Amino acid sequence: MGHDAQTEPSRPIGGQDGLSRDTTEVVSAVMTASRLFVALSARAVAGVDAPLSLPQLRALVVLQNQGPIKLAVLAGALAVNPSTAMRTVDKLEGLRLVDRQTNPVNRREVVLRLTPQGDRLVDQVLTHRHREIAKIVARLSPDQRSTLVQALHTLVTAADEPALEPFLDMPNGIAGT
Repeated sequence: MGHDAQTEPSRPIGGQDGLSRDTTEVVSAVMTASRLFVALSARAVAGVDAPLSLPQLRALVVLQNQGPIKLAVLAGALAVNPSTAMRTVDKLEGLRLVDRQTNPVNRREVVLRLTPQGDRLVDQVLTHRHREIAKIVARLSPDQRSTLVQALHTLVTAADEPALEPFLDMPNGIAGT
């Protein structure tokens, strides 16, 4: 990087997007980190005995964190339309990872929840991913870790993502996606 945004003014770098050089560097760094996180997630999913896609894992994690929930709530959390969420649930139900039950409050509604097998699978994938991330983070100095935490909190806040509790405070040592 080598660019000090505090002492050097931002310069447009051409093109019609009007992004400054420092913004472009940040976008590039976030895209690279995103590739890393997707790769870590894909490896964690590949390590389980279920034919699971990353979008299906996202649905399972939402159900573990928020369930039991209605289909519309799941679709909203995944930012997909309800028919897409329903197809995902159909596949996960076929794998016996999710089940549907009548809502006890309104018997016309159905709520979705993880099965015990689905819950174990999510724990297994997230534990694997946590171990892989911990190995990478262990290579950083304490100052680099502190800077990384601040930067990631800032990014998550800017994206309006809900914050997750620190890993150590989570039951079974598992934190969200």
